[in-house]
Amino acid sequence: MKWGRCLLGKVTTTPGSRQRGRILPPPKPEPFIGTRMTTLLLWDIDGTLTLSGGAGMRALQSALAREFGVDRSLADIDYAGRTDRHIVGQIFALCSIPDTPASRTRLLEGYLAELPAALHNPGTRVLPGIRELVPRLAARRDCALALLTGNIERGARIKLGHHGLSDYFHFGAFADDSPLRNELGPVALRRARERLGVEFAAERVFVIGDTPHDIECGKVIGARTVAVATGQYSREELERHAPAFCFTDFSDGAAFFRAVGLAE
Repeated sequence: MKWGRCLLGKVTTTPGSRQRGRILPPPKPEPFIGTRMTTLLLWDIDGTLTLSGGAGMRALQSALAREFGVDRSLADIDYAGRTDRHIVGQIFALCSIPDTPASRTRLLEGYLAELPAALHNPGTRVLPGIRELVPRLAARRDCALALLTGNIERGARIKLGHHGLSDYFHFGAFADDSPLRNELGPVALRRARERLGVEFAAERVFVIGDTPHDIECGKVIGARTVAVATGQYSREELERHAPAFCFTDFSDGAAFFRAVGLAE
């Protein structure tokens, strides 16, 4: 798919909805002029773009009970910055379930079935500044937005779609591609070349996330890293991992534009 302009900040509600404001999806994109596309922004989801209020873990827990008859808390699972496939491996080890391709498919399909309902909780929200920042960036002709996330792609689309944000991110790298987060960066770069026809210079690639794993993932591909303290880690904790830039949140859009070297 290609990128194009979108309506900036326009909000609508749909009949029968819970009157939650939603950003309208971008209109039909215009063709890219490849030589003008210089900057690639690779975004994490959970703790960076949105919070799900624990929906992911609750959906996994429900799927585990339904598919395998195991009813237990998953609060002791290390999930921040991990991929869904890595988390599934932890769950199977914890619950003494044989880790087979068939078992993984059962649990993940069950998770995807439970996730939409689990997202309807008071802790689910778009993080500060994102509703304004993402449409502004998506409207530009000199940068591309993509995902670099530990979610499997269908889960990522459900989470972002819940808030009307999915259409701003036409491609990316996901847990489907590898259980190891540090292997996702090269996948994202390859897809950017394939989709956009642009070879992005390393200094114009930015990996944006809320955990030390995101920072490390960006450094592996030589990208610049933008950390944001809207997840489980404080700004001080993130700064210890030496990101190129670190934000408390993205409510100051002008500061974000300066950090990634884009004129407003």
